[in-house]
Amino acid sequence: MPADADIRANLAAVRERVHAACVAAGRASDEVEVLLATKTQPAGRIAAAVAAGARLIGENRVQELAAKDTELTALVDGLPYERHFIGHLQSNKVNQVLRYVSCVQSVDGVELADRLQRRLETLDRTLDVLVQVNTSGEASKSGVAPDEAVAVVREVAERDRLRVRGLMTVGLQSPDEAAVRASYRALRELRDRAADAAALPVLSMGMSGDLEAAVAEGATMVRVGSAVFGPRPQPA
Repeated sequence: MPADADIRANLAAVRERVHAACVAAGRASDEVEVLLATKTQPAGRIAAAVAAGARLIGENRVQELAAKDTELTALVDGLPYERHFIGHLQSNKVNQVLRYVSCVQSVDGVELADRLQRRLETLDRTLDVLVQVNTSGEASKSGVAPDEAVAVVREVAERDRLRVRGLMTVGLQSPDEAAVRASYRALRELRDRAADAAALPVLSMGMSGDLEAAVAEGATMVRVGSAVFGPRPQPA
């Protein structure tokens, strides 16, 4: 099957999985958006996904955002889509990332929020952000600790150039579905506890292998890569 048709079919299959997960959870399928995680994917394949109806694109690396921008803009030919940043963001990359994205999903502390705030003041613009929480407790993952998350949400919400739209987490990497669901449930419970500080409609959690568990626990956005694009290309 040609690459474009393959991507189109895979995207349709992911949407059907989301629909089925929503039905199983007693939720409306339009409550859950699909964001395509495009790390290492070339601009042509991302453009094929946009042509197939994908409207949310997530990049992990600032250098990839910059490298793909001109080609991707030309290939999508005016089709609507948004780019989010979903990887760990270093403070010295803030200026670059703001050129390309409408949302940073990986705000992992007040220091980064302040850096974004200062740059946005200079640019005279605002930005949607999610606070990333390390609900799995794994040292390899970024994010604020769960017991600090509500306080961080409250502090970030005080920055007038940042619109805190919700929370993000990378779920526990485990074959134990109950444990995976618990890591997602923890994010939903933190959202409920922080609701007095900001309206938090977005829960970005769940990936290709566990999106059903995330939807069952309240995800409103799932980040899917390999289920649409196939195995990630390996660097040369």
